[in-house]
Amino acid sequence: QILGLDICADTMVGDDMLRGISGGQRKRVTTGEMMVGAERALFMDEISTGLDSSTTFQIVKSLGLITNILGGTTVISLLQPAPETYNLFDDIILLSDGHIVYQGPREHVLEFFELMGFKCPDRKGVADFLQEVTSRKDQPQYWARNDRRYQYVPVKEFARAFQAFHVGQSLAAELSRPFDRSQCHPASLTTKPYGASKMELLRACVEREWLLMKRNMFVYRFRAFQLLVMTTIVMTLFLRTNMHHDKVNDGIVFMGALFFALVAHMFNGFSELAMATIKLPVFFKQRDYLFFPAWAYAIPTWILKIPISCVE
Repeated sequence: QILGLDICADTMVGDDMLRGISGGQRKRVTTGEMMVGAERALFMDEISTGLDSSTTFQIVKSLGLITNILGGTTVISLLQPAPETYNLFDDIILLSDGHIVYQGPREHVLEFFELMGFKCPDRKGVADFLQEVTSRKDQPQYWARNDRRYQYVPVKEFARAFQAFHVGQSLAAELSRPFDRSQCHPASLTTKPYGASKMELLRACVEREWLLMKRNMFVYRFRAFQLLVMTTIVMTLFLRTNMHHDKVNDGIVFMGALFFALVAHMFNGFSELAMATIKLPVFFKQRDYLFFPAWAYAIPTWILKIPISCVE
């Protein structure tokens, strides 16, 4: 619900052959996957690529809510974000030509550039202003000092001036102090490979496998109907009022019936094999990202299929 995926909760993600959810919803699914686990620091690069401004705003807003709820840290790099998206950030890191031009609270970034002689027009978005003010081509239009002739300010000069700015000084003072482990928050570092206990992981995998089975209920119903038809045919084919079992040929009849039942059951399980193969890439990805151990995924898959196998 935080990521706005409740409207497509019962829709498959899709692939090249199957149309599923939209591109923005896929981005949110990936974001939700990254939120699951023991990680408390997320670094996301160009998550707005291929998305419209409204979708980007919703994703960044969701990330902000999750970051505040879980008490983590999220660093996102965006190219020309919309003003409403820019206002969602607490701190701004402005990089240009390999230099840190500004790093600090969003409220003081315009103050820093005004001290350097550049002012953001009211009609201009702050994010666009920050990207253009360090450019040699676009910088002159933002010069605001009438008492001094404009002269190009290189990126190195901005970086040097930021060290003397009060935000830069407070940042340098904070970094110069030795790290005190006693002041470290217990939730800031991850000490366990998984974000939940073993029983919680097993319960979550059971619920997910049960949900997948309910979504594929048509397949199981079709298999049950197919078995019912084949069973009726086999029962009438081998229907005898008195089955002899004294000779070898009589045993062949019994073996034929058992062999047919075994082959039918084996071929009936091929549909389950296809569904299991489709889920393997997702399983490998989530296992490698330490969402859950392999046994927590395998046990529910095995146990929940026992009743179906018994019925078949």
